[in-house]
Amino acid sequence: MNLILLSPDDIEHDHLARVRDPRRVTHLREVHRARVGDAMTLGVAGGGIGRGELLSLDADEARFAIDTLDQAPPPALPVHLVLALPRPRMLARTLEHVTALGVKQLTLLHTRRVEKSYWQSPELSPAKIQAHLTLGLEQARDTVLPDVTLARGFRPFVEDHLPELLAARRGLLAHPGMPISCPRGIDAPTLLLVGPEGGFIEWEVERLLAAGCEGIHLGPRILRVETAVTALLARLF
Repeated sequence: MNLILLSPDDIEHDHLARVRDPRRVTHLREVHRARVGDAMTLGVAGGGIGRGELLSLDADEARFAIDTLDQAPPPALPVHLVLALPRPRMLARTLEHVTALGVKQLTLLHTRRVEKSYWQSPELSPAKIQAHLTLGLEQARDTVLPDVTLARGFRPFVEDHLPELLAARRGLLAHPGMPISCPRGIDAPTLLLVGPEGGFIEWEVERLLAAGCEGIHLGPRILRVETAVTALLARLF
């Protein structure tokens, strides 16, 4: 936890914050081994980043005197990531990774090779998703939560939502065997589509290309989704 991320409810007034969430309190006590008087990096959800002094810490609560919150969070990546829903364990890690890298718009998509049971996973509950996004923000010293949407049907997504998403973005379909190597260092608004373990089926690839996406690849190696997404974001931006 490189940042103590405060919610508006944690702040009693402009210069005092109380953290009562058991996870954050335990982390301060057992990982940071924080002591009264320590200066720590604080941030307010959706707002600024700064410093504060730990006034007290016990098993139930941490109190901070807020000194400053005048730094802007790091810039977001200019990307809307469309990700075929991974299996639950991989979803948790991927949410944290892409949040730490600066993704602010994420769509989780159903495709033919996504197991229908994945959509019943507790990892898709709003509370679980927010918990993983928060871990990513704390890692990267960021304060702005990504916007996550669920697209449970491939055809409705392609027909009803994809044209609008592509209207102001360059669409890149990451899939093995595509003719173009992944570009490097772009800064234009981008829609990046990544398939599930096993990839998109041929019909899905055809529909996405016909909609205006460009097919790109990362080379001859077949990577796990969480590895591929991290590599793509790092190379593209």
